[in-house]
Amino acid sequence: MKTSKFRMPTAYTILFLLIILVAIATWLIPAGAYEYVDGVPVAGTYHTVEPNPQGVGDVLKAAFSGFYDAVDVCVFILMVGGFLGVVMKTGAVDAGVSSTIRLLDNKEKWLIPILMLLFGLGGTTYGMWEETMAFYPLLIPVFLAAGYDAVVGISVILLGAGAGIISSTVNPFATGIAAGFAGVSLGEGILLRVLQWIVFEGAAIWFVMAYAAKVKKNPSKSVVGVGAGKIKVAMDETVPFTVRRKVIMVLFTLTFLVMIYGVIPFDEMGLPLPVLGWWFPELSALFLVAGIIIGFIDGQREDEIAETFVAGCADLLGVAFIIGISRGITVLMNDGGITDTVLHWGENALAGAGPISFVLLVYLIYLPLTILIPSSSGLATLSVPIMAPLGKFAGVGGDLVVTAFQSASGLVNIITPTAAVVMGALALGHVPYDRWVKYVWKLILYFLLLTMVFLIVGVWLG
Repeated sequence: MKTSKFRMPTAYTILFLLIILVAIATWLIPAGAYEYVDGVPVAGTYHTVEPNPQGVGDVLKAAFSGFYDAVDVCVFILMVGGFLGVVMKTGAVDAGVSSTIRLLDNKEKWLIPILMLLFGLGGTTYGMWEETMAFYPLLIPVFLAAGYDAVVGISVILLGAGAGIISSTVNPFATGIAAGFAGVSLGEGILLRVLQWIVFEGAAIWFVMAYAAKVKKNPSKSVVGVGAGKIKVAMDETVPFTVRRKVIMVLFTLTFLVMIYGVIPFDEMGLPLPVLGWWFPELSALFLVAGIIIGFIDGQREDEIAETFVAGCADLLGVAFIIGISRGITVLMNDGGITDTVLHWGENALAGAGPISFVLLVYLIYLPLTILIPSSSGLATLSVPIMAPLGKFAGVGGDLVVTAFQSASGLVNIITPTAAVVMGALALGHVPYDRWVKYVWKLILYFLLLTMVFLIVGVWLG
């Protein structure tokens, strides 16, 4: 008699279950609100408000409300899918990857530290996170072709950028916003954060390289449980890397470089470079135009380009849905009036704590807050104006409150199912969420303990 084995629910089911749990919480947690000045909550002004518990209808609408709220990100994902669909049809990526693997000649492992450092620099300087979604469909096949599994491809991007975000140095979307609300400059505490980034990025690279080496040697060690025959994808070496395909790969690479340049706020980083100020609408247009140009260079007909682009969009439609559903959790919390109440509980928990106790409590409180409010800029806007003044009473500088906030926010967003990037990346790599947790939990624990050490050192130095 066969015994039934438990199967981890899909990402969609996990997110819908979280939506239901949040809806139940709106019936149990008192509704409340802070007074706001220019969109910023004022410490000590929390008061209860008329409860607005979320019912069955609200649960059913939450995912759609989240989709509307995240429509810019979702459209961006679809445009990337269309762009990649056109590029893949040219055969340029297959030919380029095959050529690269042959040139590396069993030195593919060095792709891991090089790419992780690049993503880490993006994460620590300008908060490269949502933008990484464009790289998963590109790099996962590369690492599969090199003899690794999808987890390695995901880790290079997600853990590389994630380690950078945990230890953000001048990230304007997390550190910059938080520092502004804490009343400190972006430069205060930067030395500690630079040291944190070096340690964390090094730990992440070591962790991924150790796992990759194990999988390469014995594919059965993969956490996704595939065998040697399935772990590799055969790149077609008969596809010649022609001049036309080389030109397409140059344009392909240039598109991603333009994307990165377009979103970096050089003015806020003190660099004398022109600022484009692009975000998802502009990035979506970039990938649309680049896809059309590459299609014509490849000699594809107009109708062929359109059909291929739409088919590529369809390939990433599931990822767009996941992002929208995950955003629905925050929408439900806000509609139920419990976001400020949860924040108020944190305010009460910190009252009267000493410097070390305070900064560690701030860090620990931010861990569950980030699960409920995955947006780093949104969480900074809501919480730092309350946490930073409390820190002054405890003898803790605003720069340490900022470090505690961003470290917790970055850490949780590597593993939480409410983070759209995590769930989207896993969907692209066909990696079940429970396998990702099984793989990454040790690194999460290392980061957790190391952050607490850095915060204690920060208190001593302060």
